[in-house]
Amino acid sequence: MHIPDGYLGPATSGVFYAVMAPLWVAASRIVKKTLKAKQVPLLAIGAAFSFVIMMFNVPIPGGSTGHAVGGVLVAILLGPWAAMIAITVALVIQALLFGDGGITAIGANCFNMAVVIPFVGYWTYRLIGGGSAKDSKRRVVAAFIAGYVGINVAAFLAGVEFGLQPHLCHTASGQALYCPYGLRIAVAAMAGEHLLVFGWIEAIVTALVIKYLQKQAPELIGQEVR
Repeated sequence: MHIPDGYLGPATSGVFYAVMAPLWVAASRIVKKTLKAKQVPLLAIGAAFSFVIMMFNVPIPGGSTGHAVGGVLVAILLGPWAAMIAITVALVIQALLFGDGGITAIGANCFNMAVVIPFVGYWTYRLIGGGSAKDSKRRVVAAFIAGYVGINVAAFLAGVEFGLQPHLCHTASGQALYCPYGLRIAVAAMAGEHLLVFGWIEAIVTALVIKYLQKQAPELIGQEVR
């Protein structure tokens, strides 16, 4: 799902940086006020977990990659704002040190993976599992569905971002200047791979960790920063 340099036009990249700037500021302020001292190590662990799981990626036709993110799990444990910070840190390190995702596309990648996945997944989890006991199987099911939904919504949006580029940035003769694939191909490539493969990985990992924590560390469940 990492967008490389050269696949989004300058205007698109600029828009996502402009969108993310106030969100990063808001996340920093919210987490600073609400994150408990004992949760700070979990934030670092969440960033490390997301970094590691995203390194296991598979190229997708069209120039991007498919992989799990771990964003929903971090959001369930610490809240979506904290998850935004954790995943942003992982994405920036990957882009700067490993070339996984473009520098110009950091805004877009953070929007897809550090905003859409945590918030969509978190509220899906709350909708399904909210109000249930910490050891309820409903929470495991909610985590599974939230992981699957969150990453697939983000993959769909990434496909749309790719697919719009030939319409937004092209020569007078109609030749695409950046991503050459239209919506039909880009969305099918991104959404298809995640619907069939990576969404299930995200769902299974999220559900298994929640199930494990229910038995071994139930105090971590339900203390998220809203």
